[in-house]
Amino acid sequence: MATQQGRNVQVWGVRGNFDDCQTGAKNVFNDDAFAQKLLDEQGVALSPARTPINWGRLLPQVVYYVSAYAQLVADGKLSAGDELDVCVPTGNFGNILAAYYAKRMGVPLGMLLCASNENRVLTDFINTGTYDISNRDFVLTPSPSMDILVSSNLERQLFELTDRNAEAIAGWMADLREQGRFRIDESTFARVRETFASDSIDNAACLATIKAVLDEHDYLLDPHTAVAYQVAENLRGQNPVLIASTAHWAKFGDNVYRALHDIEPGAPLPDDVAALTGCALNELIARETGKHDIPRGLAELDELPIRFTDVIDAGTGDIETAALRFLDNLSKR
Repeated sequence: MATQQGRNVQVWGVRGNFDDCQTGAKNVFNDDAFAQKLLDEQGVALSPARTPINWGRLLPQVVYYVSAYAQLVADGKLSAGDELDVCVPTGNFGNILAAYYAKRMGVPLGMLLCASNENRVLTDFINTGTYDISNRDFVLTPSPSMDILVSSNLERQLFELTDRNAEAIAGWMADLREQGRFRIDESTFARVRETFASDSIDNAACLATIKAVLDEHDYLLDPHTAVAYQVAENLRGQNPVLIASTAHWAKFGDNVYRALHDIEPGAPLPDDVAALTGCALNELIARETGKHDIPRGLAELDELPIRFTDVIDAGTGDIETAALRFLDNLSKR
């Protein structure tokens, strides 16, 4: 992200974790006065890319499940109409929500298996009906895109499972903001359990899965897909299971290397390996495993200059000030 070359883009680092960043961004989009200011003074309207705010990212993910089912039928792995379970690694509940909509649209999907890492708030919710972050630590894991405690798309899922009862959803979200927890009613919980099952694995199991799958199947998983793979093994029933692979291993070379060399999660890499750039580390892994399918966008990063180094706080005002500064600078170019 820091090497993006477009003249009309700006990247900021944000102090805090994913939840801090996401909350700040959502607050900006809820600031009507700021939106009007941008429109009046800059002729700009805000448009988000994140799924908790914009359906434009969620909708293409529905296609994944339609396409995957059709491909399995075409390949003779399924007969049309056979049920297929799906396991998705998730923290923000977007991709698995897309699977739910594919199921509602008629794709013969069975159970939707929610795979969590050590930040297992979704697993606990699906298994108990209580969403509780009031006394829960935020854990850094090898699968950082799942390191989330406030799962925004779950609100959309509950909206559907309550037959779009906006009043109930608003009450639960208020409880979450004010008390750090909410509990759904028994009827809604029963509907959750009809469609969803969930399990979580710890950091050590995640890395062990990467090595085991490479040894057994000659396939190199990224840490997120490794979480889904092991959870699918833990939860699978009679139906075949589709595992949603959500990232390429080369985006997480340090933890993939740990997995392949039996290094504990979070432990330092050997000095000679730690001295490598991310691209050089990926090349080392590719040589060791024979997996040379590194996307060009990742393989060329060493050759690109770092353009963006600014770090801002996650407060609404901080983000809005940074955005205005960017627009002012853009207008002067």
